[in-house]
Amino acid sequence: MRKGVKVTALLLGAVLLLGLAACGKKNVQNPQTTAAGSENTAETTAVLKQQIKVAALKGPTAIGMVQLMENAKEQTAKNDYEFQIAATADEFSADLIKGNVALAALPCNAAATLYNKSNGKIRILGINTLGVLSILDTGDSVQTVADLKGKTIYTTGKGTTPEYTLRYLLSSAGLNPDSDVTIEFKSEAAEVAAVMANAGTEEVIAMLPQPYAATVLMQQPDTRIALDVTEEWEKLNGSDSTVVTGVLVVNTEFYKNNRQAVDNFLKEYKSSVQYANSNVDGAAQLVEDFDILKAAVAKKAIPKCNITLITGQEMQDKVEKYLKVLCDANPNAVGGQMPDDGFYVK
Repeated sequence: MRKGVKVTALLLGAVLLLGLAACGKKNVQNPQTTAAGSENTAETTAVLKQQIKVAALKGPTAIGMVQLMENAKEQTAKNDYEFQIAATADEFSADLIKGNVALAALPCNAAATLYNKSNGKIRILGINTLGVLSILDTGDSVQTVADLKGKTIYTTGKGTTPEYTLRYLLSSAGLNPDSDVTIEFKSEAAEVAAVMANAGTEEVIAMLPQPYAATVLMQQPDTRIALDVTEEWEKLNGSDSTVVTGVLVVNTEFYKNNRQAVDNFLKEYKSSVQYANSNVDGAAQLVEDFDILKAAVAKKAIPKCNITLITGQEMQDKVEKYLKVLCDANPNAVGGQMPDDGFYVK
């Protein structure tokens, strides 16, 4: 009997020892397994970055995002961005409406037109570029808008926002755009620049956007900026109304489903704008690296491009007042009618 008790006790002791050993093993981590787990966690975190396609035009509307483009290239951005830099908004407008492009920078009136034509499939997030137009003069006779009376003004954009903007300024200064001045339209800004280059001793006046104005000034040191169109507009209306060249828009469905990703984009975009305005040399080099403009031209143009980020109610107020001027001139310039309140993300 005692022998059986001893055997039983020994068996119980062995079981307890095995159990304790097993418990001890659970607390020991295999270094290889831990390292692999960390790698998997890092991979998972990287995968969680939101994939977003962003489009912009080859010019001022893209300059504000070059630091963000560089961060995306270095994989340090908060989202996984793919950028498309296009010559015209037509290259990505259909994809923007479909949602293949989530975010885009494009002309303000083009955004209004897309909103109206698509029944609200895009919305505006903010203003990213204010006025970029300047009136250049190879002489010194033009000091005010009223001084343009009797002059010939070379420009581009017949039937588009540059024409409507110029006509608005002329009319506001008491001039008849059809009889007090001659507006000579060219198909491309390069043609206007060529007219100025070949002026000789004759005074030539032209209205050009950046970066073309900067290019002319670089090539012809005697040419000057006679009038900043944005400043002249604000003299008439106050700072609450201004020329709005470019805006940031978002596909409506994408915004509904990915608000945090859009908020992250806006924060990163704001930092990129601040970088472009405070570090012109560095921004100019990035502009060339991403094949937007040559660095030398960008360096001259950036201070005159009015790159910004204006959101919320201030954005809506400025956009509405600007679009109203365009709509009064030609409703087709904004898609047939003023966009309703749903156009604005506030």
